[in-house]
Amino acid sequence: MNAKADFRHENDGGAEVLRFTGRLSLSCLDDFPERLRSFQGRVDRLDLSGIDRIDTVGAWLIHRFAIEHEARIEGLSDEAHHLLDQVAAADRPMAVRPPRDSSLVRVVAEVGAATLRLTHTLRGLIGFFGATVIAFLTVLRHPRRFRFNATVHRFEVVGVSALPIIGLMSFLIGVVIAQQGSVQLRQFGAEIFTINLVGRITFRELGVLMTAIMVAGRSGSAFAAQLGTMKLTEEIDAMRTIGVSPMEALVLPRVLAAVLMMVLLGFYASMCAIVGGGLLCWAALDIPPPTFIQRLREVVPITDVYVGMLKAPVFGAIIAIAGCFQGMQVESDAEQVGSRTTSAVVQAIFMVIVLDAFFAVFFTWIGWI
Repeated sequence: MNAKADFRHENDGGAEVLRFTGRLSLSCLDDFPERLRSFQGRVDRLDLSGIDRIDTVGAWLIHRFAIEHEARIEGLSDEAHHLLDQVAAADRPMAVRPPRDSSLVRVVAEVGAATLRLTHTLRGLIGFFGATVIAFLTVLRHPRRFRFNATVHRFEVVGVSALPIIGLMSFLIGVVIAQQGSVQLRQFGAEIFTINLVGRITFRELGVLMTAIMVAGRSGSAFAAQLGTMKLTEEIDAMRTIGVSPMEALVLPRVLAAVLMMVLLGFYASMCAIVGGGLLCWAALDIPPPTFIQRLREVVPITDVYVGMLKAPVFGAIIAIAGCFQGMQVESDAEQVGSRTTSAVVQAIFMVIVLDAFFAVFFTWIGWI
């Protein structure tokens, strides 16, 4: 039978002592808490050597009584003493409403947290880029480890499948540039310079930039989601277990496909935009296609084409590395797949735009204007 929890008051050599007996556990307390709470008088020591068992509830009652009466606890076993220490450590006041910091403190804290996240992500991307380069050099030394079929498949996914949407978007962008440019230039009687505007801004900036943004939203997000799902289902861990490098088997084909296909897609997008601008000039400005093409050859230097084609592989590498890096960071649950995919697209577009600004300044500095 369970011994009910009980206590008795004694005077031991001038010291007021409460001696506890029975089991100080939830099932054996009965009216013990009420009797203990109603006890009045001075207490110097609590003798627990006579108890059979104590649980968290009993330890809490003893701890609270000892605090209220400033009494010393004696007679506990090592396990019971450890339990009482844990209960005492958990006895902390809790605010119903946490203290509110000032607006300035919150803003500074958010800026600091964002800076730390940015620094951590930048370090991770640099390290991931280094790992990708090492994997590429390893494949160069051992060509038989190159995943040719996987790379060709990524060519199709990144490049061929993207031709319709990139062609349509670029065509419409060329129409919009020509239409808006002609409206403004008509005020000065300089509609012919619409060809200059369409040709130079398309080959130099918008053709490659808009292609990079669309590839980031289409392929970069797919890379992050695919690798994130594989990481979540432990397929990547299984590859490492059997001796297959995920960097060589998964990351490198995607990076190579994005780098090579971005060059072709960028040129393809520029040509589609030129076609759209030429048709608008033919319809709205009565500039026939032969005249449009001849004028385009006169006003667009070959360096504009070089600028766009040099930026394309860099943008492709950034998009693929950002997508693969975020996908490989997935750890715990399916929700991270979505958040990491979003982060991959945002980071890729942000870095593409930043590098595009850098390239604009650099090419102007070397005289390619």
